[in-house]
Amino acid sequence: MGVDVGELRGTHVPVLLERCLELLAPALQLPGAVHVDFTLGLGGHAEAVLERYPDVVLIGLDRDTEALAHSRQRLARFGGERVHLVHAVYDELPRVLEELDIPRIHSGLFDLGVSSLQLDEADRGFAYAQDAPLDMRMDQTTGITAEQVVNEYEPGELVRILRTYGEEKFATRVVSSIVRERQKGRITSTARLSELVKESIPAAARRTGGNPSKRTFQALRIEVNGELATLESAVPAALDALAPKGRLVVMSYQSLEDRIVKRALTARTRSTGPIDLPVELPGTGPTLRLLTKGSEPPTDEEVAANPRAASVKLRAVERLDQHDQAPGAARERLRLSTTHGGRGRLRPGERKEGEGKA
Repeated sequence: MGVDVGELRGTHVPVLLERCLELLAPALQLPGAVHVDFTLGLGGHAEAVLERYPDVVLIGLDRDTEALAHSRQRLARFGGERVHLVHAVYDELPRVLEELDIPRIHSGLFDLGVSSLQLDEADRGFAYAQDAPLDMRMDQTTGITAEQVVNEYEPGELVRILRTYGEEKFATRVVSSIVRERQKGRITSTARLSELVKESIPAAARRTGGNPSKRTFQALRIEVNGELATLESAVPAALDALAPKGRLVVMSYQSLEDRIVKRALTARTRSTGPIDLPVELPGTGPTLRLLTKGSEPPTDEEVAANPRAASVKLRAVERLDQHDQAPGAARERLRLSTTHGGRGRLRPGERKEGEGKA
């Protein structure tokens, strides 16, 4: 791509850096620890891990070849034995581990969404506030562009994308404007698309919620890069690769991502065995322990120092040993199994003792 890696494009302040390191620290101190940065970007989080934990081996994944070039230069001082940077999407972890002959990982970090490099450089087409070609590909070596989506998708499919991925209430109006415009000529720039979106949304709705184009641009970016489908397979793959006592931290920036992450993590914190048994059957117990209470927001200090952290939601988990059980799980199982005469669940129509009709 002709990238001059001598000049770093974009500004980069790692989001929630100290909090991520705090959560990952016990795993990073495990013997032979392997850390995976699933969204390497410009390498800020990865650099901090390598500096503070000199025995850790890093695997850095990114689909963006430009970001990889910058990170390769930034992390070169740590040596090739400690640093393995791979051009890959984060759901390709199983393949990467097999190629590196690494059976397990001990810690991992997802920093989802658009990187600083992609946001700050107008020519990438992610920013609605700057004019650029309609691209939005995180990997500019492959895949469809936002221009193709905007100009070639059927109207009904465009409406679905804007509603589903952008949660855009005025999706039908926006798509009608796009269809009228593309009948005159191909829509090729972010500025023109942004104008069309603004013109489509009622004035009253434009006065709140920030730039009215952000939902449409988010939806197109997710479609172009297949972000949600990739995430749905990437998080389970990361959890499957996690060694006992290993830890995973995920930072999401919008509700669609966070829902996928929450569903994947919480499913493994629960028992899959019959609830009315006083003991856990082998292989049915929880395999994860939550390290955060729900999704953890940034502090006011973090947002003041780094405005891009404003919408972040952080979740973290630890992989349990096979002999471990999530705190309180055994007690809760015993309580449920002895409630109501030894039954864990009420029969249809049955009421708790002392409970009257509504």
